[in-house]
Amino acid sequence: MSEANTVKEINEKSVKEEPIIVFKDVTKEYTLYRNSREQFAALFYRSKKLQKHMALNGISFSINQGESVAIVGRNGAGKSTLLKMITGVAFPTSGDIYVKGRVSALLELTAGFVGDMTGRENIRFKCYVFGLKSAEIDEIEKKAIEFAELGEYIDQPVRTYSSGMRVRLGFAININMDPDILVIDEALSVGDNSFKKKCKSKISEMIKKNVTVLYVSHNKDIQDFCSRCIYLQNGKVMFDGNMKEAAQKFPEFTGG
Repeated sequence: MSEANTVKEINEKSVKEEPIIVFKDVTKEYTLYRNSREQFAALFYRSKKLQKHMALNGISFSINQGESVAIVGRNGAGKSTLLKMITGVAFPTSGDIYVKGRVSALLELTAGFVGDMTGRENIRFKCYVFGLKSAEIDEIEKKAIEFAELGEYIDQPVRTYSSGMRVRLGFAININMDPDILVIDEALSVGDNSFKKKCKSKISEMIKKNVTVLYVSHNKDIQDFCSRCIYLQNGKVMFDGNMKEAAQKFPEFTGG
């Protein structure tokens, strides 16, 4: 039995019937501006001519603690908007969202880095931003440095890092924050094969520990980690069910 299959079986058995994420009739509408002048003018008066885009259109679902769920669909289906709402970056136009516990997001891995600060300083800075306590930060710093394997560069300014080194550092910080919910958006498509293997092993370890995982990807990895799939189309949930059934219905989105 492969490690991936073992992870899925353990995950399915350990899921608690306790919602950790709930979306209830959630919509998200964006206003589309033709230029910066039109956007500035909208601050002072409303125009009926402005084009609207419904990124999410009345979606409802709940995810229990310990579930590993694939979020799939075409570009523009609403996947990124959904993840941003779970991480608190965006808010619904209408509807209710409930998220319980600490969320760690492997989305924009290099976002928020301060170029003139060292890798070590950036680790601590990001942890402070998340409101973590000193003892937690010390532990995360130790784990992140070991995981990133940047050697002496950890005490060099991040502006001197290659893009790959920045990604390694970003992944190392977020994956070691001991989250209740882990959000992944194509994060495993970066880095060399050795680092990818290390990242997958870490995610498998977290799933075994009953961390809730939301994973957006079009690679076969999605089947290795997830037992459930939510398929979005034009901002609506078109399918919500077993990963095996989803792989048969939507092979282009699930790596099948």
